[in-house]
Amino acid sequence: MSKPSFSWLVKMAWRDSRRNLSRLLLFISSIVIGIAALVAINSFSENLQADIDAQAQTLLGADLKIESNQQLPDSLSIELEEKSIEQSTMLQFVSMASFPKTGDTRLSMINGLEGGYPFYGKLNTTPAEAAQDFKNGKKALVDKSMLLQFNMSVGDSIKVGEVTFEIAGQLNSSPGAAGITSSVTPSIFIPMDYVEATQLVQIGSRVDYQTYFLFDKNFDIETFREDLSPRLRLASARSESVASRKENISEAFDTVNVFLNLVGFIALLLGCIGVASAVHIYIKDKISTVSILRCLGASGRQAFLIYLLQIVAMGFVGSLLGALLGSGIQVLLPAVLKDFLPLESISANISITAIGQGVLTGLSIAVLFALLPLLSIRRISPLRSLRASYEDDTAGIDPLRWMVYVLIFVFITAFTYVQTGGGQEAIFFPIGIGFGFLLLTGNAKLAVWAVRKFFPTNWSFVWRQSIANLYRPNNQTLTLIVSIGLGTTFISILFFTQDLLLQRLDITSGNDQPNMLVYNIQSKDKDAIANLAKEYDLPVLQNIPIVTMRLETIDDLGKAERMKDTTSDISRWVYRREYRVSYRDTLNENEEVIEGTWHGDQPKSDSIFISISERLAEGSNAKIGTKIVWNVQGALIETYVGSIRKRMELANTQARFFVLFPNGVLERAPQFYFLLSRAKSPEQSAKFQKELVKRYPSVLAGDFSQVLKAVDEIIGKVSFVIRFMALFSILTGILVLISSVVLSKYQRIQESVLLRTLGAKSRQILMINALEYFMLGALATLTGIGLAFVGSYLLAIFLFEIPFTPNLLPPLWLFLSITGLTVLIGLLNSREVLNKPPLEVLRKEV
Repeated sequence: MSKPSFSWLVKMAWRDSRRNLSRLLLFISSIVIGIAALVAINSFSENLQADIDAQAQTLLGADLKIESNQQLPDSLSIELEEKSIEQSTMLQFVSMASFPKTGDTRLSMINGLEGGYPFYGKLNTTPAEAAQDFKNGKKALVDKSMLLQFNMSVGDSIKVGEVTFEIAGQLNSSPGAAGITSSVTPSIFIPMDYVEATQLVQIGSRVDYQTYFLFDKNFDIETFREDLSPRLRLASARSESVASRKENISEAFDTVNVFLNLVGFIALLLGCIGVASAVHIYIKDKISTVSILRCLGASGRQAFLIYLLQIVAMGFVGSLLGALLGSGIQVLLPAVLKDFLPLESISANISITAIGQGVLTGLSIAVLFALLPLLSIRRISPLRSLRASYEDDTAGIDPLRWMVYVLIFVFITAFTYVQTGGGQEAIFFPIGIGFGFLLLTGNAKLAVWAVRKFFPTNWSFVWRQSIANLYRPNNQTLTLIVSIGLGTTFISILFFTQDLLLQRLDITSGNDQPNMLVYNIQSKDKDAIANLAKEYDLPVLQNIPIVTMRLETIDDLGKAERMKDTTSDISRWVYRREYRVSYRDTLNENEEVIEGTWHGDQPKSDSIFISISERLAEGSNAKIGTKIVWNVQGALIETYVGSIRKRMELANTQARFFVLFPNGVLERAPQFYFLLSRAKSPEQSAKFQKELVKRYPSVLAGDFSQVLKAVDEIIGKVSFVIRFMALFSILTGILVLISSVVLSKYQRIQESVLLRTLGAKSRQILMINALEYFMLGALATLTGIGLAFVGSYLLAIFLFEIPFTPNLLPPLWLFLSITGLTVLIGLLNSREVLNKPPLEVLRKEV
């Protein structure tokens, strides 16, 4: 036989593939969903970044924003006014708002606006002219969600503090505001001229002063902003430009992008498992065909190339289909994620770059993960056409297999690095996958050894046959346990981590938990409001003083010095945030000291020992004895860390503080109070809130049932996003499971025909197959769930930093579902043997 040409290899690959098209289509299915997820996510990311660039100005609504909790010094205000073309001021604070028509109340974000803001973009209102009309007179724009909740409409009235406004329009959106924020604190815009008349802005009130500026197009805003920064810091103010807003949104999206990429990556890894298992089973069924080709003069290399060409062709087709499907799916992602993004609109353009990357990645995966089983073709002897099919080749160790293992590890590591943006995950993730693969392989080999060693010879015929199938020649134990087990592991981890994250948002309301908060109580009113609560049969569970302060220095080093120190591990938020601090002589039962000693009473002329939370200790790198100086409205207080308290569970509705002072230090500082109570019914809560708002308009009252309802809406949206994205991986896992089990039928079909020829009944063959697939599915699923427990524990402890308290119901359902699906597909594989004469089946398979 002359040396075959490349065209001959292509013809042989085509002829063989026509006969095995159904098996190769299952191979393609392992790639399609994973590539679709990858292309959809990458296309969405590309479109989103382009939209952020295009809408950068409308995200801020101005060229520059200055924000502070107090009015700017006159010198700064004059300089900013001289440099800018136009400016607009907004006073922003949280308050109760009520509808006189029904008496309903709702905690809202009040925005007192003066000037032409927004300079870019617009306040999207219904009717459209209301965005300007509300500034003329005693009128307001009210968030759409709030109007829908209380069945209000344009023309009705809303009361904010002491002023009643006509609802001039429905507020649909405002620049830079994500839709989901209205679920908790819906926005109300009123003219700045009426803010003082509401009597809600008083000494001690938490107010944000925001000033927006419009500059000449040629003005260097970033240089001006940099020069202004030192004076802004002294004034406890901060600035934001179009460039910084764009950067902040991009950084915020990076976190979302990492999550999306990891979901797509898991779907892709499941596809890798499907490729490897499908090709492994496919090639084992082709041993006799390859040996005949060798007898006809083809070399092992040529036989290898024939099937490699098939894999390349099928991998390209699968990748292309996945890329086209992903381009269609990415149109849905803006609708799924729109509430979490502050953009007016998100494009759904098809990304040629994402399609190209998807096709290239899919083709690489198809070839790389198919090489391991394909390499064995090179060593198939021509004598295999004459010898029994169960005799193994003894050609020794193939060094190319180890090279492929290294290439696979490098590929997964590099891909993880790209998808996660680098970090330790790039090495730990592949190592974890390798560990899982080795554990499943070892588990499969142990199962084969155990059933062979301890074979129950006295059991019934059906049991003996099904158990023997686990270790007989051409057994599928290793392939199915590894593929099903890894698929189960990834799917289980998705369920476990989703459940753990949602548990963190599960705010319970037991019989002893408060469900009502009265906030922003002035010192002179605290006793009167407590008595009012008792009049309505509401218990005063806590009446807590709050003092506002900022952190000045840690161990005599301030923010500027720390920022210059590149080796400092202190988080930026520690210096930037404004602290709400309380004081008391005892700790609550839910506050646990994990380091140091709690000091409740302050001795005279002695050091002040405070208690800080575990999170603040981690962020500030503070230890017992660390010196911290606080700025309380200009007065400096020197303190030392006396104790560190354990991080409180989110589900606990008790008050929590970063910092607790002892009694005897802050009593004379400017402060306000908040009161915690528990209402027995919504009616009781509503009556109290109406009377409270009537007597004390500046006081904020919140029924936790309303907050919980808003949180439930957010959780529902977050859950939907998580489940929508996890669907990619789950679908891929199911396809991998189906393709692995379906392809395995070609390994068992001759044994089943032989049993039937020897007189075995159809019921016995079904039972043999059912028991075999049950044992394979159960062993693989249990091992996969066990690996998922370990993986989820590590994620919970080291990544999410939350207690690992898994729900045992999802793994139970996963075990029953995956094992049941394995058995069902295995039984469906047997239909051909049972429904047709044995000779017809044998002829078809020969």
